[in-house]
Amino acid sequence: MIAIHETIRCAYEPRAYQLDLHRALKRFNVLVAHRRFGKTVFAVGQLVRKAGRCELEAPRFAYIAPYYRQAKAVVWDYLKRYTANLPGATHHETELRCDLGNGARITLYGADDPDSLRGLYLDGVVLDEYAQMRPRVWSEVIRPALADRQGWAVFIGTPMGRNAFYELYERAKADPAWLARLHRASETGIIDTAELAAARAEMSEEEYAQEFECSFDAAILGAYYGPLIAAAEAEGRIGPVPWQPGVPVHTAWDLGVNDATAIWFCQRVAAEVRLIDYYEASGVGLDHYAKVLQQKPYAYGDHILPHDARVQELGGGRTRVETLQSLGLRPRVLPLHERMDGINEVRKLLPRCWFDAEKCKPGLEALRTYRREWDERRKCFHDRPLHDWSSDAADALRYLAMGLREARDEKLPRIRYDDRGIV
Repeated sequence: MIAIHETIRCAYEPRAYQLDLHRALKRFNVLVAHRRFGKTVFAVGQLVRKAGRCELEAPRFAYIAPYYRQAKAVVWDYLKRYTANLPGATHHETELRCDLGNGARITLYGADDPDSLRGLYLDGVVLDEYAQMRPRVWSEVIRPALADRQGWAVFIGTPMGRNAFYELYERAKADPAWLARLHRASETGIIDTAELAAARAEMSEEEYAQEFECSFDAAILGAYYGPLIAAAEAEGRIGPVPWQPGVPVHTAWDLGVNDATAIWFCQRVAAEVRLIDYYEASGVGLDHYAKVLQQKPYAYGDHILPHDARVQELGGGRTRVETLQSLGLRPRVLPLHERMDGINEVRKLLPRCWFDAEKCKPGLEALRTYRREWDERRKCFHDRPLHDWSSDAADALRYLAMGLREARDEKLPRIRYDDRGIV
């Protein structure tokens, strides 16, 4: 095996505060840092340092960004630069992969395609801007990949409300086996005070607090539902919401093709809309979701679907409505509507909603994060939502809001119906 760690210093020379972090790291680490802290440089440097020194057979390391295109645009050049002079290093552009002379491999991935990460083993991983990722990427995909070789992980990013990144940071603070660090711009001295003052003058207080002072309490910029979810929490409408037998449970589906399929479960009790459950998955057929519904004790009402559920599936010839009917479900298909009309219906619905905090936790996290897309060139928000992991739950709730607004059911052929008879 070729030892290359003695050449690392030539490729990557950490600043004093970065070197302090490298030395302090434990197996699991959560680093909350302000903009322009140098998170990406630090993350790539950590991967190169560890990969070059790893003496295990065929070491594997990964950098994961929220989007694959982001990893390519922001990180790939750094990785090539810091490994360019290492003996035996080769770079594979199409795979965003660097192989080192000791057999180690560093690969860049996007959390927007979590299935591409399944089946890997990893000796170390950096999850950059973790606040923008679907939480199950860590729990279901990355954590198991670290198990057999006891790999390490570094979570790094800037806050986006009290979401999974916040929970992870709080957990790390309470666990001596984890490292938790928070670096505010007002404390690090990395950015000149005059530059900080100029940035503050041009930004809203919420934006500055989030981006430079690492506030988890600042509102997520451009969020559609964040304040309404916060109001529900303050009013005690997020907590235990038990299922009430005898009241039909309606579901609303966002049917994923390349994305996840998300399903909300709700009961209407007087003026209240009680969100008692939530489920999402990807890479499985409609029969999987039918079985999930059958395994729950609920007596179902309507299963609300988007308008395109009537489109024939490629290869099968049947629509998804017909497939669900054959599985024993009674779907109701919404007419086509404008996305913003649906978003406004959700805004009107949320003050009447109660959420089960545990069963609806993934869906609530998505609703807090769902936001408008940022136009980097014009430095303003688009009038359309950002399509990311939070879109699935948000779209499913939009269909629920539109479905509850409809006065009459869409006429569908009557079928024999008993959800609990699904096999």
